[in-house]
Amino acid sequence: MTKKADDFERKKVYVLPPYMLRKLKMNPLTKDLYITDIGCFSHARHHFRERTNGCDSHIFIYCASGKGWIRTKDNQTIVLKERSFAYIPRDMPHAYGADDEDPWTIYWFHLKGDQMDDFMDLFEPFKMYISLAASDEIKLLELFHQCYDLLLNKSYSMIHLVQVSQTIRYLLSFVVSVAARKEDSTYQSHVDKAIRYMGEQLESTVSLDELSQHVQVSKQHLNLIFKQSTGYSPVDYYLRMKIQRASQLLDLTNASIKEISIQLGFRDPYYFSRLFKKIMGCSPLAYRNNLKG
Repeated sequence: MTKKADDFERKKVYVLPPYMLRKLKMNPLTKDLYITDIGCFSHARHHFRERTNGCDSHIFIYCASGKGWIRTKDNQTIVLKERSFAYIPRDMPHAYGADDEDPWTIYWFHLKGDQMDDFMDLFEPFKMYISLAASDEIKLLELFHQCYDLLLNKSYSMIHLVQVSQTIRYLLSFVVSVAARKEDSTYQSHVDKAIRYMGEQLESTVSLDELSQHVQVSKQHLNLIFKQSTGYSPVDYYLRMKIQRASQLLDLTNASIKEISIQLGFRDPYYFSRLFKKIMGCSPLAYRNNLKG
């Protein structure tokens, strides 16, 4: 049973056709793990799926915001909230859907391959549900978008299909490592506090001195724990947050590139464009002109 809504504000879906799946299944570089379906539903009110006999692929769902639920065998229900990563093994009967009051925004993909059972063994100790820290989300979404954009624009190229297979493999490994990580709660709270503050200041500027004072740790210590947690320095992470917001503004508004640059605190639009290309792999104009969804 499937219910669909006509009022999804934004949705992206890519389903690989059968001839492509046959290529992936036969190629020794992709047959161990490959995507069959991938997409994103934003504020997906009324979103609902039910598969009484399960699915022939493994399903992975990342709830970026809002809330939703997953019901599995024996009517066990898991509530997914912001920054929750869940998975449903192949052939398991299930249903899932968005919360009526606060519908979720989800990034999802289906996987097959000869090594998928081995990967599911890595996930099994975490009982279908993994909570991610704010500092992990940017990397997960970067990896997701790399896969989606390559499939959307380069699916005719086996070289790029191999890249997608390796990228989604890394995404799964990353999530498992996050779940297994035994971090000091105080240390992680400093990182999360810094990220929240940076998120509130995307339309201005934040120096490392100011961030250090806000979190109340030394600059050296903040740099250390931030790189350990996110892989980036606080300043680099802040710039990536700005570019992520710029991508949303390019997608969702008609503001000029110069206007977006100024809105996000960049005095030099040329520097903004160079930084955008460095992080996103294309210019702001090329990003805006690339049809999505």
